Amino acid sequence: MKWTEISILTTHEAAETVANIFHELGSSGVVIEDPELVNSYLASGAWDYSDIVQESNTEVVTVKAYLPVDDQLDDKLRNFEEEFQQISSRGMDKGRGEMQCREVHEEDWASSWKAFFHPIKVGQYIVIKPSWEEYIATANDLVIELDPGMAFGTGTHQTTAMCCRALEETVKAGDLIFDVGTGSGILSIAAAKLGAASIQAVDLDHGAVRVAKENVIINQVENVVQVNQGDLLTGVTGQADIVIANIIADVVIKLLIDIPQRLKAEGIFIASGIISERLSDVAAAMLEHNLLVEKVIEEGGWVAIIARKGGQ
Repeated sequence: MKWTEISILTTHEAAETVANIFHELGSSGVVIEDPELVNSYLASGAWDYSDIVQESNTEVVTVKAYLPVDDQLDDKLRNFEEEFQQISSRGMDKGRGEMQCREVHEEDWASSWKAFFHPIKVGQYIVIKPSWEEYIATANDLVIELDPGMAFGTGTHQTTAMCCRALEETVKAGDLIFDVGTGSGILSIAAAKLGAASIQAVDLDHGAVRVAKENVIINQVENVVQVNQGDLLTGVTGQADIVIANIIADVVIKLLIDIPQRLKAEGIFIASGIISERLSDVAAAMLEHNLLVEKVIEEGGWVAIIARKGGQ
């Protein structure tokens, strides 16, 4: 399948807004290339690459999105340009705004991950291991073998790693979990390995659904994890002990209207993909919908929120 990669130069302030515009246009996935994040990983020693250099210009953030090459592509690009030009009217610095488009094949995109994706321990127990690399597990390791394909989710980004740690803290044996916007399926697989009894994973993109199903089988949790295509909570049934959504702030806020009805009494909502500047917006929206913030995890300018359903 052919995709168009749209790449635009913007600022830290506007990056999430740009990502949301792409999401609303139906992008299969959005990648935010943050030079500050690259530098922090290099400084931490979490990466073992020898060919990545320290970024000197940390002010320019690159946001990339992937749209299928079809008869709707030109209209979507025009809509994006119109929405992007309106960012300044919201009081934000949209930055340089230089945009490039290139055509990519799914196989080429997936192969490019292999240069940058190595085994990494993202929590106390959870280890993310790419399918093409070897890893010697210790006694307490919960190893997730992953091939992200076009599904955008390797566990190396802070938002996913924080979600994994939040799951380590909250998942109990026998839990029913909804994973909204599952991507590569990494969080569903983590929940299954932590002892959840049933996970309903959903993603709007059919490519992500396919990749997630493949990763579920690779990790031998297909008896626990069910992956379906759907828009947010429309793809799940019943009530969950935990709902997890690693998306972006605006979509999390949109999702909140349905969360209380889909959580069991005192159920937990884990939300991530939120830049630190939007924490207060999301927390206030949670309170409006009877969700009490129990913990905020912050790393590298991103936050994950653990909230619990309050009493009626």
